[in-house]
Amino acid sequence: MTHERTTPDYRPEGLEDAFSAPPPAAAPAPGGGAPQLPAIGVVGWLRWGWRQLTSMRVALLLLMLLAVAAVPGTVFPQRPQDPAAVATYLTDHPDLGPLLDRLGFFDVYASVWFSAIYLLLFVSLVGCILPRSRTHLRAMRGRPPRAPRRFDRFPAQASLTVDGTPERVAARAVVALRGPGWWRRFRVDVRDEGSGTWSVAAERGYLRETGNLVFHLALVGLLVSVATGQLLHYRGQAIVVEDRAFANTQSDYDSFEAGSAFDPATLEPFALRLDSFESRFDPDTLQSRDFTAHVTLTEPGADPVAETIKVNHPLVAGGAKVYLQGNGYAPQVTVRDASGTVVFAGAVPFLPQDTVYTSQGVIKVPDVTTGPQIGLQGVLLPTAEQLGEELWRSVDPQPGDPLLALAVWTGDLGLDDGIPQNVYQLDESGLTQAVDADGRPVTLYVRPGETVDLPDGLGTLTFESLPRFVALDLRHDPSLGWVLAFALLAFAGLAASLFVPRRRVWLRLRADGAGDGDQGPGSGRTVVTAAALARGDDVGLQAELDRAVDRLRAAEDRPTA
Repeated sequence: MTHERTTPDYRPEGLEDAFSAPPPAAAPAPGGGAPQLPAIGVVGWLRWGWRQLTSMRVALLLLMLLAVAAVPGTVFPQRPQDPAAVATYLTDHPDLGPLLDRLGFFDVYASVWFSAIYLLLFVSLVGCILPRSRTHLRAMRGRPPRAPRRFDRFPAQASLTVDGTPERVAARAVVALRGPGWWRRFRVDVRDEGSGTWSVAAERGYLRETGNLVFHLALVGLLVSVATGQLLHYRGQAIVVEDRAFANTQSDYDSFEAGSAFDPATLEPFALRLDSFESRFDPDTLQSRDFTAHVTLTEPGADPVAETIKVNHPLVAGGAKVYLQGNGYAPQVTVRDASGTVVFAGAVPFLPQDTVYTSQGVIKVPDVTTGPQIGLQGVLLPTAEQLGEELWRSVDPQPGDPLLALAVWTGDLGLDDGIPQNVYQLDESGLTQAVDADGRPVTLYVRPGETVDLPDGLGTLTFESLPRFVALDLRHDPSLGWVLAFALLAFAGLAASLFVPRRRVWLRLRADGAGDGDQGPGSGRTVVTAAALARGDDVGLQAELDRAVDRLRAAEDRPTA
């Protein structure tokens, strides 16, 4: 007597096809017209919308839409990073600027539409992952699918005859397929099909789907981490002159931007004093070789500590990383007005423009006691060489023979207009350049320790000394470690989902000659037929089946328990 058992259609993923059931019959229309389908209602529409949102197709579309939505943030100036540039854009584009501002193009990453895309992508990924995780967990805890009735329709097949009864050969097959030790090649299940026939079902490659889920979970983790970093991060830039100090307070930063959930009161207090700055250049090419800032770090409850900051070797202080972003010269100047009153005294950073540190800068003197406001604009030459009348250049980045060349402007500096200004540029719209008796612009040339008279009796300017300055970039982002961890996890999950093969192997074992009347099921010889199936194209499937058969053949003479 043979046992006929029906088995469901085989599906490589072990997933039920939700669309395999026949559709409901349409209700006949009154009067014998065309049939009418039942209305799905509000709940049905909500279910349909949820299924669309949580589909992989929509998730990919949202991911691409998020990338496109981020483009305006690289095209237009952003208010958190550069409010002065935004103000300038609004002034230069009186028609388009206000419209873009209302649409959030000057703060893209905090805009409503960018946040909506971000949240929809998050919901789509979570809604896609959760049901797949439940299905995958059930599949891992369940038994491998039983052997199909027919093996001739599978791409990989094999057969052999071995000594032993089907039951004992099945036991050997379990050992051969599982492998020795803790590392299991296959999950194996044995079934007695009756009439002396046994089947062995083996499955491997669950790590493929696990890796796929890990990859998507890591993407969710990346989204959460990046969003958290955007909310809690801060970044600021500060210029510190030699023998001056910087305190980690918002007012001491030259520029500062932070996430919307960051509280400036949580800035950890510390102070940095720039003791000295060393620079080394190649003597032949004048290319930079090394920059080192020697600083003194002071933190609450601790003694001052001498530290160094180099390029790509930041200093960690107060939970932030302090990077050496740039350097240059900051001439120490003193300006007196016509009455002899000191109206400006301090170090003014001049920004390097080339490899020999030809530097440009602006000195703004708004607080004069009498007369118009004064603006000085010019260049600093660390090692000056004269090429002709009023024609100079710098020949070395080190301060061999410093020279300060300044043009003089008078009038309204525009500092009281309420519009942010670049401290390194002079707004000439309300100013008049000073000229000599011949109508030529006046240029002042002054070296360290020298004093020159300003034109038109405006006062004097003294070039006191030439200290160095460093541009520091301070960054604090609590999400960076999580971003790195989730990125590595996503890479590992993606690698597993791409390179781990998903394979199933089945063996059917019958006593040799069973059903022919020659030998009974316990005669000692067993015919083994085998088949294998993989998800998609797998060039190694037949080799996998051959290895399984070879291991079974090699275990033929080994004793089994």
